[in-house]
Amino acid sequence: MTPAHPEKWPVHAERGAVDQQLLTDCRDLLAAAEESDGNPSISEQTLVTMRAGDTAGHSPLTLALYAPDEDSDPASGQDLAGFAVVVEAPDGTGVLEIAVHPSYRNQGVADRLVGALQDSRGLNGLKAWSHGNHEAAADLAARYGFGPIRELWKMRMTTAGVDLPEPVLPEGVSIRSFVPGQDEDAWLAANRAAFAHHPEQGSLTRADLEARMGEDWFSPAGFLLAEDREGRLLGFHWTKVHPQHGPHTAIGEVYAVGVAPEAQGMGLGKALTVAGIRYLRDLGLHAVMLYTDAENAPAVSLYRSLGFTRWDMDVMYGPVATG
Repeated sequence: MTPAHPEKWPVHAERGAVDQQLLTDCRDLLAAAEESDGNPSISEQTLVTMRAGDTAGHSPLTLALYAPDEDSDPASGQDLAGFAVVVEAPDGTGVLEIAVHPSYRNQGVADRLVGALQDSRGLNGLKAWSHGNHEAAADLAARYGFGPIRELWKMRMTTAGVDLPEPVLPEGVSIRSFVPGQDEDAWLAANRAAFAHHPEQGSLTRADLEARMGEDWFSPAGFLLAEDREGRLLGFHWTKVHPQHGPHTAIGEVYAVGVAPEAQGMGLGKALTVAGIRYLRDLGLHAVMLYTDAENAPAVSLYRSLGFTRWDMDVMYGPVATG
């Protein structure tokens, strides 16, 4: 049995890309946490950055807290109890995410990780995500003077019995699937333009795209591109399928929908959204989910009109002024 003394457990820190063993340990912890919680503990981009190291000036700092076996040398570390990742930007700001193994919760693991981070880096310039906005995360944030500053809604719809409309495309616009080796540069340009003011999606790089294309879930057939008669990329709907794991059934995702500025106001976003949902439904998936900023009223309105309802919520925390 592992002793419940996290204040004595060793913390291992790495800057840049993490080594393969730690990455494997982190993936195993994340799988256990997601099976327990029903949602991921950290964002996909953070995991990509941990693997790749410095990506477009965003360098990760990873703190891993190990729980030693009762009879082992405490310095050796046997079981990954939790880890914290800060993805730092060149301007000194950063985004913090924490994952704790279900077997080690309610033992002060997250608090120990934040304390170690405070000692090694400091908390200045940091914001932090809580995926699922658990009460324990809110309490931890409050202890360090952080409060909610942004809400990211997770919305969901069931496809069974839903009468999805046919996608109505603007004149001269057609939809086809992404072609690897051909469409990467055009998509990156369209994505940057469509999400110029988005803090995560708009900053994706070629390396980020290729990392996702290398994942098991990637399917060119579900990466829908809208182009005009001249072959100019006007918009896209990238879908994703989350396979069944544990008691959680497979579910489709509206992974990213974007429309180039010159094509906005033509109804292309709705058409692409519907086309992607129909694609996921035709795969036999009975539910589809998506993420959207709570303050993006037009997007929330569109998704609700298609049958989506709020299912869960991620909350970003940041320092709050004290009176």
